[in-house]
Amino acid sequence: MIYPVVAFGDPVLKVRARDLPADFSADELKQLVADMYDTMYYAHGVGLAAPQIGKSVRLFVIDSAPMIDEEDENGEPAQLEATAQPVKRAFINPQIIHEEGEKWGFEEGCLSIPGVREMVYRQPVVTLRYEDENRQPHEETFSGMTARVIQHEYDHLEGVLFTDKISAFKKQFIKGKLARISKGDVKADYRMKFPLVKQR
Repeated sequence: MIYPVVAFGDPVLKVRARDLPADFSADELKQLVADMYDTMYYAHGVGLAAPQIGKSVRLFVIDSAPMIDEEDENGEPAQLEATAQPVKRAFINPQIIHEEGEKWGFEEGCLSIPGVREMVYRQPVVTLRYEDENRQPHEETFSGMTARVIQHEYDHLEGVLFTDKISAFKKQFIKGKLARISKGDVKADYRMKFPLVKQR
């Protein structure tokens, strides 16, 4: 099932998501993860967090393969070798343990905010504790573009959008565009759900 992507302005994007309970049905979880991948690929995304499909639970999926090429083209932090491997994975109840390295900038976008890209600075290495879709625990370190995708999606679970991380001047500059997005006045080649538009 392909879900509509929740647009900027919906309250679900601004609240901290709750943990996925231990007794959540394994079959339902596998279906939800599969649906999130389908939705992400349909929208040509590299990551998707559950709040973006209207579900306020701590779950996101990523496939950083398309971003690895961009990393090679645009350069990466000097302390990292250009040997990054793409990661396709579901992260359940993730917790960032540690971030390190000198912050580096990259123009980020978001499926919930189509047509807007802004420079966001993030640390290049992140260590995460999480469960996979079989509810097995892991602690793992990621770097480069994969780390950036993870940090972006993790922010969604905290109720934070990439536009919250830009300067006040930039926020003012895109304020009108964000307002139009919430009203459905935007072009996207995937289904969206707009907070200020009545759903049929």
